[in-house]
Amino acid sequence: MALFRTSSLLSGPLEPADPEEAKKTPITREEIALVHAPRGPIAEQFRSLRNSVQALNPDGAPRTLVLTSAVAGEGKSVAAINLALALTEVPGTRVLLVDADLHRPSLEGYLGLPRRQGLTELVRGACPIDRAIRQTSANNVWLLGAGELPQNPSELLGSERMRTIIAQFKQRYTYILIDTPEALTISDASLLGAQADGVLLVVRLNATPRHLVEQTYNLLEGLGANVLGTCLTGAGIASDGERYAKR
Repeated sequence: MALFRTSSLLSGPLEPADPEEAKKTPITREEIALVHAPRGPIAEQFRSLRNSVQALNPDGAPRTLVLTSAVAGEGKSVAAINLALALTEVPGTRVLLVDADLHRPSLEGYLGLPRRQGLTELVRGACPIDRAIRQTSANNVWLLGAGELPQNPSELLGSERMRTIIAQFKQRYTYILIDTPEALTISDASLLGAQADGVLLVVRLNATPRHLVEQTYNLLEGLGANVLGTCLTGAGIASDGERYAKR
């Protein structure tokens, strides 16, 4: 899995998002199974995960879900995109993907989009919500990229302004999926997890030591997060590449 490393110092000032830009850009990454292999086993596992998420939300109220992992490289960004696509197969479901990894943002890269102003500028009040959020080429999926990378992401994400913005998102979208950094080494996931309705912990099979998963689970719950369960990545199926499963 590719790792997109970005730096505001290298990219220069970011432009506001063109509302039509992302709608014209097809999703080409093979990891996005719901697009490239919608009848395959990976896509079906994400539909199973979607069904589990919906079962925990019987009244259909807008919900915010944080996706994080114990360590880097577990596949949480790919999982967030695939889950978003699975959710929007349900009629009337609108999903916002939020890249809240203000250290190594990657959602724009996986969707084939250039970096634009996003979460950082929105929280700072430097960009209006309708110029920060882009509708993607996937039906009923919107994206809020990370924007410029701040010196102190935790200060930004833990602010009262961030809470207000999340409340605004709930007025527009059925689900808000928030992609965050790994929880053991960066505190941002814990900050957002305490604000969200639930947390999904992404774990790569045969890669993440069990004690680190348990440590992350306890850390998140100890700080007030509602950990809904784990999303298992990297479970091999012969000739089918990478598989994602709900445990």
